[in-house]
Amino acid sequence: QLLESGGGLVQTGGSLTLSCVGSGLSGISSMGWFRQVPGKDHEFVAGVTLNRNTYYAESAKGRFTISGDILKFNMVLRMNSLKPEDTAVYYCAASIRSWSDHKIEYGYWGQGTQVTVSS
Repeated sequence: QLLESGGGLVQTGGSLTLSCVGSGLSGISSMGWFRQVPGKDHEFVAGVTLNRNTYYAESAKGRFTISGDILKFNMVLRMNSLKPEDTAVYYCAASIRSWSDHKIEYGYWGQGTQVTVSS
């Protein structure tokens, strides 16, 4: 089970921090954040591995920072300089793969938290 928190409404240029806490997981090697807007597929945002290597989508580089402790099933995404196009439901996910930006590789998902950036 994964549980996200920290979503909300923020103005353009503002910041938000999303948190994810997991329990009852097995064999996890990486965790990641995805986001989804209505009518579109999940989009990879950022990921972190057991070795604490981090990966970012181009849209997140320079603005978002991911950190996490895979062994403790927790992860944080700090989002700065938010833009209206960042508006989406953000999902926490966990994978047995060492790393992937494909949602199919993630077997555990949270319920999502809404992030809305007003212009």
